[in-house]
Amino acid sequence: MLISCINDKKELTTVSPVDLEKYSGTWYEIARLPNRFEKGLECVTATYTLRNDGKIEVLNKGRKTGELNKISKIKGVAWVPDREFPGRLKVRFFWPFSGKYYILELDKNYRYALVGEPSRKYLWVLSKDKHLDNDIFKLLLEKAAGYGFETARVIKINQDCR
Repeated sequence: MLISCINDKKELTTVSPVDLEKYSGTWYEIARLPNRFEKGLECVTATYTLRNDGKIEVLNKGRKTGELNKISKIKGVAWVPDREFPGRLKVRFFWPFSGKYYILELDKNYRYALVGEPSRKYLWVLSKDKHLDNDIFKLLLEKAAGYGFETARVIKINQDCR
């Protein structure tokens, strides 16, 4: 019985190829599944910077809702552990722990992305612009639902901070 429960979740397919140089830059978090480490944050961004060693520096920032001067930020590092799956990254913010960062959908011009991880506990809709066309947003949520994510729980993130 336990084995059948484990097998209920199909393996997530990820994009390929991924040009990490094009993926680099600042991404705005348009929406996410609620999680404890981003609770109460708005105007969340993730900035990816390609390092000389091929890894990616990650800087996540967000503002505490309603508090103009309270910025939360954390630095980490990401890498592609298996070159056969360039859309499957590992991200580490606290050594020795790392998480899976799967690029599930990626615009051909690297303007928006859908990112999740195999347990379906974490999901993000990201955009290189502060706002994403609503039709594209709906399409990404439909794709996320098809991957088995609980899209009814997705929350939109305010990006209109000054």
